[in-house]
Order: sequence, then structure tokens, then C-alpha cells
Amino acid sequence: MQKKTIRFSTAITHYYFDASFAGLKELADKKRTIVLTDEHVFAAHQKKLSRWNCIVIPAGESSKNQKTVDFVIQTLIEKGADRSTMLVGAGGGTISDLAGYIASIYLRGIAFGFVPTSLLAMVDASIGGKNGINVGLYKNMVGTLNHPQFILFDRRFLDTLPQSEWQNGFAEIIKHAAIANVTMFRELEQHDVSFYQKKTKETSALIRTNALLKTKVVVKDERETNLRRILNFGHTLGHALENLYDLSHGQAISIGMAYASQLSASLMGFRDHDRLISLIEQYGLPVRMSFDKKRVLNILSKDKKREQDKIRFILLERLGKAVVELLPIQKIADTIE
Repeated sequence: MQKKTIRFSTAITHYYFDASFAGLKELADKKRTIVLTDEHVFAAHQKKLSRWNCIVIPAGESSKNQKTVDFVIQTLIEKGADRSTMLVGAGGGTISDLAGYIASIYLRGIAFGFVPTSLLAMVDASIGGKNGINVGLYKNMVGTLNHPQFILFDRRFLDTLPQSEWQNGFAEIIKHAAIANVTMFRELEQHDVSFYQKKTKETSALIRTNALLKTKVVVKDERETNLRRILNFGHTLGHALENLYDLSHGQAISIGMAYASQLSASLMGFRDHDRLISLIEQYGLPVRMSFDKKRVLNILSKDKKREQDKIRFILLERLGKAVVELLPIQKIADTIE
């Protein structure tokens, strides 16, 4: 187990790479810890999780709402959770978002930690302090910025993931490469999902690289006033598509990246559009779909990144170099095909 301590402006988070879930007992007192997880993760890892006091919720993005928050808080009350209780989110991105949000508001804040069990959660969702829920079709409209005490990375959780969840994770990995790490982009071009499924050492290194890449950006701009915005590459259109068409996060973001790449070529002279599209497809992810332009634009018009009739959109100058542009929503509408 490799420990790395990260100092944010308001918190210190300990990352435990190449760790084992068994090590959780060294980080959290069993008697004062409640684990939040979902039905799929609990079923796949029941032997491990049943040793802990668990709250199990339905799996999937559809659980990321106020109704689930109310259920979990009521259960915490029934279990006697107080300010000395720690809440540990063991699951994918939905569980990380919910656990962090609930811990931040329950009794005005209790300690929490994450055990990410999906590739997406390990490289993205568990990192950076953003916690929240959806409101209807609007992604992450309500939330907090609060960091966990620790993140425990146990790569063995990935062994039970379906192919689609591996692909989901690689959408965010490709995003990181495109916006900030051309060396990783070239590495990804040499391989595919099946390679990393077989090569545990390489997968562990890739997880660490991505976790620390995102962390470095967040440390420099924790409140997302400037640099951190580049992490939204592909997410503006992607989030609108994700809930509207019930896509996985990886599918939606991949389509969003393809669109942002095309827009980058038109507005910024980005030369590697075809190369990025090929890489996305190489990892089994989509780059286009038919959708209702009017409904999508209606969601974009209420996006968190909107400023009156404009929206902050992430574009690529070149591979490894992203920029933030304030674009009129109508200009985006005119270029959507």
C-alpha cells in the first residue's frame, strides 16, 4: 500500500494506492463507521462488505437524487449515527457523489472516505471534492465541495466489472490525456481495454497517473474559477445527453468530446480531431448519436457553466492543451448537427 498525502485549501486527503479493502479497518473504526454502497457492488463483494455496517441502495444514476438522500439520512438516524460516525462510500461515481454529499450535510458534516470500485470512480469521480445530486434532468445541480479523509484504491474491485464499466472509465482517462497529458495519449493509442484488463501493473500505474493528474489541477484551482474548468472537456453537451437519453457517463462524455473536438477544429484550428475520434472508438466508445436538438439546447441553457446567454466551453488548441472559451449558446446551437 502506497500512501500519498494531498493538501487542499480546506482539507488533507490521504490516497492509498495499490491497497486492499482489508486495510479499511486501519483507516476507519468499524464500530463507528457506516458503509454506503449499492446493490450491484454489495452482491459482487458481499463477503467483504457484510463484515461492515452497510446501507445498500439501488444501483445507477437514477439513485442520485433527493429521494435517496432522504432515505440514507433516515437510515443514519435509525442506526444512531452521530458526529463521531464516519461514512464510507464504497462504489462507483454515484456512490461517491452521494456519500460525500450526505456526509457533508448530515449533522452539518461528518467525516467520510471513499473506496472507489469502478475505474471511473478511481480516476475521476472520487477525486476533487465535488459531491452532489441531480435535479430532474439537470446533472449535479445541488451539491457541496468537501474532501474525503481518505481514498483507498483496491484494483481488485475492477475484476468484477462488466466490459461497459471499463469503457466508462476510459472515457475520463482519454479526456485527461486529451486536455493535459500527450504522453499518456500516445500510450493509450498503443493499447486497448483488453490490454489493461490483463495487465494489472500497467492498470495500477494508469490509475495513479490519472488520479494525480486530476488532483494537481484541483489543488491549483479548487473552487473552479479558472484551470479546473478544463476537466469539463466533453461534459457540457455530454451531461445534457446523459440524463436525457439514459446514456452511461462514459458514452455521453465520449460523444461530448467528439463534438468539442470538432468545434475545436473549427474555432481553434485543432489538427488532431481524427486522431482523437479514432482513440475514442478504439476503446469501444461512441462518437455520435441522433438527438433532439431543441431538448438538448434547453438543458444547456440551464447548465451550471452558463453565464446569461453564453456558456463556458472547453476546447483543444492541441493535444495536451485545453482552453476555456465563453461561447454564445446560439453559436453552439448553430454548429450542432
